Amino acid sequence: MRLSRRTLLAAGLTAPLAACSTPQRRGAGGPVEITFWSALRGSQQVVDAFNSSQSRIRVIFQQIPSGLQGGYAKLSNAARAGNAPDVATIEYPQVPGFAIDGVARDITDLVTDRLKQKLLPQALKLTTFDNRVFSVPLDIEPMVLHYRADLFDQYGLRVPRTWDEFAELAKTVRDKDSAKRLVLFPTDGAMQFACFAWQAGAKWFDTAGGTWRVTMTDEPTRKVAAYWQRLIDDDLVFRNAVESRQSDAQIGQGLVVTRLTGAWDAGAQMRARPGQKGKWRIAPMPVWDEPAVGTHGGSTFAITKDSAQPEAAMEFIEWQVSDPAALTARLKSGTSSQYPVAPGLVETGSRAFPREYYGGQDVYQLFKQEADKVRDGWVWGPRMSATQRVMQDGFAKAGAGRTTLIEAVREAQNGTMPDLKALGLSTEEGER
Repeated sequence: MRLSRRTLLAAGLTAPLAACSTPQRRGAGGPVEITFWSALRGSQQVVDAFNSSQSRIRVIFQQIPSGLQGGYAKLSNAARAGNAPDVATIEYPQVPGFAIDGVARDITDLVTDRLKQKLLPQALKLTTFDNRVFSVPLDIEPMVLHYRADLFDQYGLRVPRTWDEFAELAKTVRDKDSAKRLVLFPTDGAMQFACFAWQAGAKWFDTAGGTWRVTMTDEPTRKVAAYWQRLIDDDLVFRNAVESRQSDAQIGQGLVVTRLTGAWDAGAQMRARPGQKGKWRIAPMPVWDEPAVGTHGGSTFAITKDSAQPEAAMEFIEWQVSDPAALTARLKSGTSSQYPVAPGLVETGSRAFPREYYGGQDVYQLFKQEADKVRDGWVWGPRMSATQRVMQDGFAKAGAGRTTLIEAVREAQNGTMPDLKALGLSTEEGER
């Protein structure tokens, strides 16, 4: 993932950083104080463990809402006022926007070779633009297939390996029980759809030559949209919001047989539906022509432009993403299947994850296998929240038969271009 120097210059990202002010201390000889904002569950436990592990740095933590519930607006407003926290959690799709806005500072010189060697390179590439790093990944969440093993056994179904097999399976499920469907097409799932396109080889955004080229309806995306459109038209899938009571009922009542989502959702499923213990298993995503996946979910840590203690902030970040004590502390807040970008932490996560829910399956071994398949070259756009809203409006209409999925994607591209131009970026549109 690369942003050219010209692109960064257009947004003012290559300006030199202001000199760091004197670190704030509680008193003479006291620890350096840094502030940390995050919506991630378990962050307070992580901060407490870090503060207890040493006496040189003291982290002051503030829990904030998740991004779409106001956390990103809070961070942007704080940055405009000049009082952003030292460290903030930012999800992958929002990193380019916060970098262009100047909220997330260029931390290339703070990311040591030692830290790079601890992280999966495919994750760090998603936060690196024009060889400049703007945040440090915590987890990477390859998309996988969750399936009801009991229903598969009841109906004599086989786990699909390809998308063609998945479509055939969708017809089989409907024919065996007209109340059930193989899967939900989430009308609020723009990020899931992006990952489907990513897996197929799409590149919605490209920054080669200093221009943001936007091509959200390229051939791989058209293939993915046409595939799901056929499933919708043939009444082979549910089509409603995944974040809804309707979706909860579909899963809770056993009406939906599979789920397509990131690795993190294995733990979320356990917490949300303990009564379905033993009924679910997890398998690789169906593939097109080659074994590749996109990622759904995942968070990173940025140091903001307002931080007066970037070195201390980076020390805290490195500890969070690579020290087993940090993951152990986070897991004290409850079961999690978050897949760490530090391979050295995988065993810690695997040991802590209860296997009974998934019939004794070692889901972390599967996640490790799938994380190695994340397709290289994907770039998120500078205003993904706005792109997401427009696309999901179209998906809701497509679910009701009032438009098509590809038209919804086309409208999302139309809605994205004014935002990019308003940022002063050089832009170009690809095929529509």
